[in-house]
Amino acid sequence: MKNPAELFSLDGKVAVVIGGTGELCGAISEAFAKAGAAVALVGRDPAKAKTRQDRIAAGGGKSDFFPCDVVSKSGLTKLLGDVLARLGRVDILVNGAGVNSATPFFEISEEELDRILTVNLKGVMLACQVFGKHMVGQGAGSIINVGSASGLIPLSRVFTYSASKAAVHNLSKNLAREWAAKGVRVNVLVPGFFPAEQNRKVLNPERVAAILARTPMARFGQAEELAGAALLLASQAGGFITGCELVVDGGFNAMTI
Repeated sequence: MKNPAELFSLDGKVAVVIGGTGELCGAISEAFAKAGAAVALVGRDPAKAKTRQDRIAAGGGKSDFFPCDVVSKSGLTKLLGDVLARLGRVDILVNGAGVNSATPFFEISEEELDRILTVNLKGVMLACQVFGKHMVGQGAGSIINVGSASGLIPLSRVFTYSASKAAVHNLSKNLAREWAAKGVRVNVLVPGFFPAEQNRKVLNPERVAAILARTPMARFGQAEELAGAALLLASQAGGFITGCELVVDGGFNAMTI
């Protein structure tokens, strides 16, 4: 049996992290780089990318920034080509781009509905089409779709977000079934409550109190605490894991009364 360091190593691998310039997927990107992967950071903000690249470099890792419109199939196809041209291969894909809103249900506009579903669901589906086809062709790969606690149980005030994430969970398990015999694993990384850019707007004091009351560990997660689970799903250590919803939530989903 290989030692744990070998099992969790990503030496020689290339990881494409969509949303890698953000807080949670940025931490995942750093963990992948420290495990030996060359990381393709995908996002829209070059300044955020530079900050994350500096952190990765300070830890001895390697990364490149690739701007991309992740809700465009042509943009994602170009992204795949650019990564292959610059880094030579793709072994891991993290779909972590997402948007949220706390609009009351009767006030949700068609524009808001389309925006959230487009980023959270269409973007994931298109990325799975483009990168999944490449991985199936090479006979190996790991796709990690970032889900949500709201993909498992409905959460108040985030109606469209919850619906989009539930669809991502379903899609991921469906693709895991389709591609298991082709060497491609597809899993859902399910964060509980981690303070991040997309959810701070809905975390007022009353909401925070309600969340912590239902979380047995009675605190929010730290971004680094999500990275270990992502490393398991990306590495050989998770080689027999597919179709899984890996929940990292401080016990939130286990809480009843």
